[in-house]
Amino acid sequence: MQRKEKRSINQLREISIIPGFNMHAEGSALVKFGNTHVICNATVEKATPRWMQNDKTGWVTAEYGMLPRSTNERMNREANRGKQSGRTMEIQRLIGRSLRQAVDLEKLTGYTITVDCDVIQADGGTRTASITGGTIALYKALQKIEKEDAIKNLVAAISVGICKDELLLDLDYDEDSSAQCDVNIVMNEALELIEVQGTGEESAFSKEQFKDLVDLAESGLKDLFILQKEVIKNG
Repeated sequence: MQRKEKRSINQLREISIIPGFNMHAEGSALVKFGNTHVICNATVEKATPRWMQNDKTGWVTAEYGMLPRSTNERMNREANRGKQSGRTMEIQRLIGRSLRQAVDLEKLTGYTITVDCDVIQADGGTRTASITGGTIALYKALQKIEKEDAIKNLVAAISVGICKDELLLDLDYDEDSSAQCDVNIVMNEALELIEVQGTGEESAFSKEQFKDLVDLAESGLKDLFILQKEVIKNG
């Protein structure tokens, strides 16, 4: 099938991560997956949630949101509606779970790090971009407080799917909205699975197709880990 910008079926969009995007945050990054752009800011607090104050551990959590003109029509701010949507809560919990897999929480005893992921432009894959860029923001925050040894693994995420019977890597919005199935895959740099979210949108898909999708995601994630390491080294 013909993809935008003549991208091959196993090719990532043009991806960049700009660290230190926010002068105020302890760690930050602007991540771009093609036309999907997300600002990730990591904030460090010398405190832990009340429910875990007796534990000798720290905490990493995340929040996620889409700005009003991040899509082709203006959406109302969720604050104006008085509550977050189910989609927003699901995505920010996914980001938080994923980022906690990047760190040894016992080495963060007494600290909470909140990673805010704000989508300024959306074209599919906002959650995978948030996890990939949020990992860099988290790493930079740990550098700032001299807790780099708390990092266990880099973490990244990518989407894969089946469109017109073709297996595709890194779906944009048009591909995702018309996919027969789509799967979001989160891994650490050891290529161990952290989370898999998959849905047969138009039809069921086989175990063999699922294995092929995971293999395809792995090939893209290898490139993302190379990019993350370059950003950390040079940023």
